[in-house]
Amino acid sequence: MANVLLEFKSSAGDSEPQSRPVLILGQHASLQRVSWSQIKAKLQPVVSKETWQAALSSLNPNPTDSCPLYLNHATVAALPSRVSRHNSPSSAHFVSRLVRSCLPGGNNRLIIMVCERSEVFASSCAISRAFPVFSRRSASSRRTEKKHVTVEFVIVGQDSASLNMAEVECLSNAADGVRLAARIVDTPCNEMNTDDFLNEIKAVGTELGITPVIIRGEELKQRGFGGIYGVGKAAEHPPALAVLSHTPDGATQTIAWVGKGIVYDTGGLSIKGKTTMPGMKRDCGGAAAILGAFKATIKQGFKDNLHAVFCLAENAVGPTATRPDDIHTLYSGKTVEINNTDAEGRLVLADGVVYANKDLSADIILDMATLTGAQGISTGKYHAAVMTNSEQWEVACVRAGRSSGDLAHPLVYCPELHFSEFTSALADMKNSVADRENAQSSCAGLFIGSHLGFDWPGVWVHVDIASPVHAGERATGFGVALLMALFGQASDDSMLNQVSPLGAATNASEDQMTRDCKRRRLV
Repeated sequence: MANVLLEFKSSAGDSEPQSRPVLILGQHASLQRVSWSQIKAKLQPVVSKETWQAALSSLNPNPTDSCPLYLNHATVAALPSRVSRHNSPSSAHFVSRLVRSCLPGGNNRLIIMVCERSEVFASSCAISRAFPVFSRRSASSRRTEKKHVTVEFVIVGQDSASLNMAEVECLSNAADGVRLAARIVDTPCNEMNTDDFLNEIKAVGTELGITPVIIRGEELKQRGFGGIYGVGKAAEHPPALAVLSHTPDGATQTIAWVGKGIVYDTGGLSIKGKTTMPGMKRDCGGAAAILGAFKATIKQGFKDNLHAVFCLAENAVGPTATRPDDIHTLYSGKTVEINNTDAEGRLVLADGVVYANKDLSADIILDMATLTGAQGISTGKYHAAVMTNSEQWEVACVRAGRSSGDLAHPLVYCPELHFSEFTSALADMKNSVADRENAQSSCAGLFIGSHLGFDWPGVWVHVDIASPVHAGERATGFGVALLMALFGQASDDSMLNQVSPLGAATNASEDQMTRDCKRRRLV
């Protein structure tokens, strides 16, 4: 699926399946609401109305089903008819699977996505996940001509108007953000070290007209970033903290997204084994998602201050590597006794969130990371694990997950019971728990939050995406859609307003929102 140009259109025009193979996809009930006149121009003359109706009658999704309409040139596929309360109404994960398995071959193909308007954003992001960008297969490098996939949405339900150009642009930018994040995560460390990741950040900054702030190497040590410096100091390419900042006029609050960008995690001197180390190129998934989401969000217009903070390091083994028993002073001023060098993500993120508080004066801080293997045990392969000091934001994250397709589920937030796991006789805390059977993912998040302080008055959200960041051997770009939806209320874009967990707040008049700036607060 690499080397594919993905394009969203409000109308893809007429074509025959022999010249442009087509996949028509949607829930069975939605497909049945589509009139023949809406799709016949993409199927005739080889598919008749009778054939189309017979195919719909034959579909029996359990959970999905598909039926060929004409040889291998045209297919109709049905999503699950119902989903549980912890799934997305869009069935986003099944959308990705059906596109991968049912889309006919060819250099110029068409996907017709049939859904309700509220499911368009999640469906478009799910489709984009089916077309990863990174490949080093020799056949791909020899192919100069890109394959072209066009996506058209047929909207059913009460609001069935075609997508306008602004909505199409939003879908395109979101898809680009998802594919950017996935490309970075898929790229191995010999091509995506901290230098290369900084180049990706600079490229996004150039496109948006933003010059990044970069603190690097020995300067990190001098300025007190003991977490980032301690993790990355043994690597050939030095660690860095980089920041992209969007500061529009009229902003009423400051938001910071902090991403874990461990470009490779050997585990350090607490080294991983031969079966657990492969795949650790993905440990930059949080920073990659924040970069993709920041690019797409700013392109759509964002009303408030938004900072993307990237904590970049390679957790390498070498003569200068951090040792178990070493004690580091982090940017918070708190001291940490290292008892596990493979618990490095929380160290770099602790520096990042404190920088967001002290230097950026953020009201809302969200950190995103492939933090713990235990996340997959806690919430599984499809749901990110969310922990926050705000019950309102916990609910908002779950709702944003359902509306975006990047599913999320809460972790226990109970520092008074769990933070004692980090007790140290020599320092303010250790960096790894005493009891690995006591809410590991929650404890890892609490370590980060402790450097802000559990009494910090702002909103802090921690999102662990260790398992959802990949499906098999491919990155998913997980997190981009979640962030765009969660903070959609502060966007200038109507579609992001709609998928925001607080979309109903948009009913307030602009005059009221001008008079009372808190009307625009996200939660």
